Parts: sequence; C-alpha cells; structure tokens
Amino acid sequence: MTLLDLTPRVATGDRLATLPVAVIGAGPIGLAAAANLLERGIDVVVYEAGDDVAASIRAWCHIRLFSPWKHLVDPASHRLLAAGGWVLPTPERAPTGTELVEQYLVPLSQVDEMKRRIRTGVEVVAVAREGMDRTRTRARAATPFVLRLRDASGAVTEETARAVIDASGTYTSPNPLSSNGLDLLGLDAIADRVTAALPDVLDGDRATFAGRRVTVVGAGHSAANTLLALVRLARDEPGTTVTWLIRGARAVRVSSSPDDELAGRAHLGSRVDRAAARGEIAVLDGFEILRAERDGDAAVLIGRRRGELVRHQTDVIVNATGFRPDLDMLREVRLDLDDIVEAPKRLAPLIDPNVHSCGTVEPHGFRELTHPERGFFIVGMKSYGRAPTFLLATGYEQVRSVVAWLAGDTAAASTVTLTLPATGVCSTDQAGGCCS
Repeated sequence: MTLLDLTPRVATGDRLATLPVAVIGAGPIGLAAAANLLERGIDVVVYEAGDDVAASIRAWCHIRLFSPWKHLVDPASHRLLAAGGWVLPTPERAPTGTELVEQYLVPLSQVDEMKRRIRTGVEVVAVAREGMDRTRTRARAATPFVLRLRDASGAVTEETARAVIDASGTYTSPNPLSSNGLDLLGLDAIADRVTAALPDVLDGDRATFAGRRVTVVGAGHSAANTLLALVRLARDEPGTTVTWLIRGARAVRVSSSPDDELAGRAHLGSRVDRAAARGEIAVLDGFEILRAERDGDAAVLIGRRRGELVRHQTDVIVNATGFRPDLDMLREVRLDLDDIVEAPKRLAPLIDPNVHSCGTVEPHGFRELTHPERGFFIVGMKSYGRAPTFLLATGYEQVRSVVAWLAGDTAAASTVTLTLPATGVCSTDQAGGCCS
C-alpha cells in the first residue's frame, strides 16, 4: 500500500473494531472531530489535559476573536447542538474567547452523546503501537495504538484505540525567547518576570503590569493585542512603560489591509503604528536575544543589535513569540514532517507563512495530513507546526475529511471544500498566530 492509497488505513479486525478512536484535546477542533465521529456512528474518547474543555482558550478568553460566528462553528457540531434546540449566535459578530467557550464549546461538550466520551484532567504523555516501537513494521497497521495517560493525581495508565487524532494544539508549547530557537540561557533567573502570550492586562493580570516597565517580545497578532492593551493601561497607571522588542528587522508584521474581511484584524497594525508614533510604544527592532540575567528586581535581556552587544532592562516580559508543536509525545509514532515548519510534509507548502495568509490556504484534508503511521493524524493548529496562519474553519474541514476517511467514505474524504474570508498577510514569520 502506498502512502496515498484511498483505502481506509485502519484495519477492521475483530479486536480493532471494538476500540474507539482516540482524540487528543477538547478544544474546538478536538470536539469537532468527536462530533464528526459520532455522526458517523464511530465510538470516540476525547482526552483533555485541562480541568475542563477548551482549556487553552480559557487562558486568553478576554481576547475578541477576529472571525465572526459564521466561521467559528463546525457544521457537524452545529447539527448535534441544533438537535437540542441550540441556535447560532449573531453570524456576523466576532465573539470573545469567553463567549466562544460559554455559548458554543461548553454546550457542545454537555450534549449527552459527547459528555460521556470526554475525559478531562487526563494528559496524553505518549502515543505508540501496542507492544512495538517505531522500528517494527510487521502487522503494524493491524495493531492497536496505545496511549499513555497521566491523571491529575499523577497516576499513569495506558489505553488502546483503533486510530488517533491529535488535536492538542500548540498553546502550551510557546517558542522560546532566544533568537536561535533554543531555551533562553539564564531563563531560570528571570522566570518570575516572564508571562505567557495574551495576558489579561486590563483586568485579571493588571497588577502584574501596572506601574512597571513592560517588554513585549514578538511581532505577530498576539504581540499587537497585548501592546494595545498596555497602551490603555499606561494612560491610567503612572509609571507604566511599554517596549516592543522585535527579533527581526521590521516592526510591522500584522495585517493593516483594507481588503481584510476580518474587520477586527484589518486595522491592528495601523493602530500599533500610531501608538508608536505617539511615543506610547518604544520600538526596539533587530534585537537578537542571546541570554538573560537578573539585576536586583529587574530582568535583563542581552542581545546583539546592529552588530553591537546591547542590554535591555525591564520589569516584565511578555513572551509573544508564537508557538510550536509538542512532538515529544509522538516519539514512537512514524511521522512525515516538513523540515522547516514541522507540519505534515504535503501540507507545509500550502501554509508557508512566507507565501500564505490565513485566507489564502488551499482546501486540504486527509491526503495532506497523512503520515506513514496508518490511522494517525495531526489536525488543527498543531498540524500547522510553526506556521501561524491557522483558522478554525480550516481545522473543521480537516477533521471532516479525516473522519470520512476513517469511516471508509473515500468520496466524501476526497471532496474537500473551504470558504475562507479574504485576508491580508497574517504574519511573515513565526511570531504569532491568528486569533480565529
């Protein structure tokens, strides 16, 4: 069998037929995968490391998404919800993360067929084939997958599955602050001064930033959102200063295109530009971060800028440098990944952030997501590797195609269509993602 054969890869022997499909992650894409599987009569178990569904979105739920509701709801999930009377919120309105969770994802997770198949507080720490490592080939496709699990108490167990859909995302795997992609030298000394991307600057995390020197590292949409919030905070909280540290040569990496159909994003870049022109944001571009150290209560980033060694002192650092996939858990799975962006090799050219924006990605499905490991798929944001151009609508079509293929419906799996909003360039590096 060649890599792109259309025959279903999951064998249907007596034992495999009794096992569910395992879905890793109960975010929008993981729940959509489960809804598609249930619609086709395929049993599923969803493993979520967080205490509740959509744990990653809850971490930045104060942010308003760029896409309106009409682009944020998976069709199969919509049908499952509509059977119980659920109605799509205002289609043209873009919700906050909180609204997406409370008005869509929580109700979806509470549908009876879904609820009893979701296991929260359970982290998948590794995936393999039962009784064999990645070097063994004989009868591999007919052998169940085994998932090693760790629960909140630390107990480790293993469960089997007929196929695995990894929709675990990348939010918990941020890129490091260092410009070379390695863990930042000296990070331990300043770790208490570093926050994750998209902090709740104006409310929940206000005390962290008020009256302090704040440095935002990164050049994408996450950085831009945080910078604008900090500018507002600085107007109300004396002593708050805002620095935008960019590791590349250019300060503007976000869309300011009038042709961008995502209105909330279209003017993001120009708003940051205006704030910088007014002196509300100090721009420190071309700063290659080499290491960090502590100076009393302050953090110091040491780097090279225009050929000179530079020290930048600050009180708080926001790491908005983008995300990368956690591949450690897949060490015993046979993958075919692009060398540069770490996306499935056939998908990588379609999502190259140097060429594509969120809205110019071509429709793609199981073919582009196929790996040598039969019955294993990476979907959603994680399938994009280090590329930041992902939209939820793209992930929904991915899982629809993958599930159709797992069900043996090769015609539906091969017919991939996708309507995306016209967009400007999301980002020209790996500095940050698109908030769908």
